Amino acid sequence: MNIFRKKSIEDLLNTSSNNNGLKRELGAWDLTMLGIGAIIGTGIFVLTGTGAVHAGPALSLSFVIAGLACLFAALSYAEFASSVPVSGSTYTYAYATLGEFAAWIIGWDLILEYLLAVSAVSAGWSGYFQSFLHGIGINLPEGITAAPGSIEGTTTYMNLPAFLIVIAITLLISRGTKETKRVNNIMVIIKLIVVALFIISSVFYVKPENWQPFMPFGISGVFSTAALMFFAFIGFDAVASAAEETKNPGKNLPRGIIGSLIICVALYMVVSLIMTGVVPYAQFGTALDHPISLVLQVVGQNWIAGFIDVGAFIGMTTVILVMLFGQSRIMFAMSRDGLMPKSLSKLHKKYKTPYAVTWMFGIIAALLGAFIPLSDLAELVNIGTLTAFTMISAAVIVLRKTKPDLKRAFYCPWVPFVPGLAIVFCVFLMFQLGSHTWIRFLIWMVLGIIVYFAYSRKHSNLDQ
Repeated sequence: MNIFRKKSIEDLLNTSSNNNGLKRELGAWDLTMLGIGAIIGTGIFVLTGTGAVHAGPALSLSFVIAGLACLFAALSYAEFASSVPVSGSTYTYAYATLGEFAAWIIGWDLILEYLLAVSAVSAGWSGYFQSFLHGIGINLPEGITAAPGSIEGTTTYMNLPAFLIVIAITLLISRGTKETKRVNNIMVIIKLIVVALFIISSVFYVKPENWQPFMPFGISGVFSTAALMFFAFIGFDAVASAAEETKNPGKNLPRGIIGSLIICVALYMVVSLIMTGVVPYAQFGTALDHPISLVLQVVGQNWIAGFIDVGAFIGMTTVILVMLFGQSRIMFAMSRDGLMPKSLSKLHKKYKTPYAVTWMFGIIAALLGAFIPLSDLAELVNIGTLTAFTMISAAVIVLRKTKPDLKRAFYCPWVPFVPGLAIVFCVFLMFQLGSHTWIRFLIWMVLGIIVYFAYSRKHSNLDQ
C-alpha cells in the first residue's frame, strides 16, 4: 500500500462544500477572538514568572523570537487556510501535499498537543479559581484541590475544579458553534480589559535600572526561554481548524490567524517589560504561579488582584475552549477520512456538531487534569506544536511547486524564504528542549505509527 498517497485538493473542497453539515457561523472578528482566546491565558498569567527567572528582562526578547517563529508559520497557515478551507488544519493540509502517512503523523501529533494542553491549562485554571474563592472566604477541602502527588506532604485525591471546567466547556462546544463563539467573544473582551488594567496600573512604577543587566543569562538564556515561552503562543493554529465553519474563509481566516497573533505578541512584550521593570527579575522565583499578582503587590495596587484572578481564570477558560474545539475538528477530519473510526465524524442531528468526539476528548482531558500532575507538560506540548509548524511550512513550499495554479485568496510572501525561516526557527527551538521531552515525544510517535499500520491505512477512504 502506498503510504504517500494524497487527497486531491478538489476532493477536499467538494467534501467541505457538500457533505459535512457544519454550519458557517464565524467571521473575521470571531476568528480573531478565537485566536486571542487561545493565546492569552497561561502565557501571561503564569509562564511570565518562569520566563523572567530564566531570561531576566530579556524575557521580552524571548517572546519576540517565539513570536517570529509563530508569525512565519502563521503566514503559511493563512495561505493554506484560505486556499483549502477544510476542517483539520495542518492534518488536512499535509494530506493534500505530503501524503497520508505524513498527515497521520501530524494528526497524531496534534492529538497530543491539544489534549495535553487542555489538561495542563485546566490545572492552572483550578489554581487561580481557588485563589479567587479564597479571596471571598471560600476554601475547598484539600483532598479535591489537586491531582494525587501534586502537593508534597499533602494527601489529595483529585483536582475537582480542573475536571469540572473541562466538562462544562465540553458541554458548551457540543451544543453548537454559534453558542461557543458568543461565550468566547465575551470572555476574551473581559480578559483584554483585565490585561489593560494591569498595564495602566503598573506602567508608571517601572524603574529602568531593573532592566540592567538586560540579559543576565546571556543569549543562551534568551533562546532556551523562547523555547519555553512558545507555549504561550500555542492556539492560533486552532483557528484554522474552524475553516468549514467560517463565512468567506478566503478572507476571514488569514485575518483571524495573523491579526490575533500580532495583537498577542504586542501584549506579551509590553507585559513582560513592565513586569521586569517594576520587580527585579530574581524575585519572581518566589511567585512562579502568580507573577502578575506579585507586581501588583509591589506597586501597592492590591485592590486589582481580585480582577487579575478573574481575568486569569477567564483567560484560561478561553484557552481550554479553543483547544478543545480545535481537537474535536481535527479528529472529525481524521475520522471522515477513515483513519479513525467513522462513528467519530457523525454530527448531532440538532446541534450539527461532532458530538461523540467532542465528549470523548473532553472526558479524557478532564480526567488527565484531575488525576495526573503535569509539571513537564509545557515542553511536551511545545515539541508537538513546533513539529506541526515545521510540516505546514514545508507543505506550503511543496504546494507552490505541485499546484501553482491553485486559487489562493492569500499568498504567503517570499516563498520559499518565509516558510523556510519558519522551519529554521521551529527546528532551532525544538533542539532547545530537554532530552526527556524528546524521549516522551518519540514514544508517542512510535505508538502512532503502530496504530497507523495496524488500523488506519487499512480503513482509509483512499484504500476503498
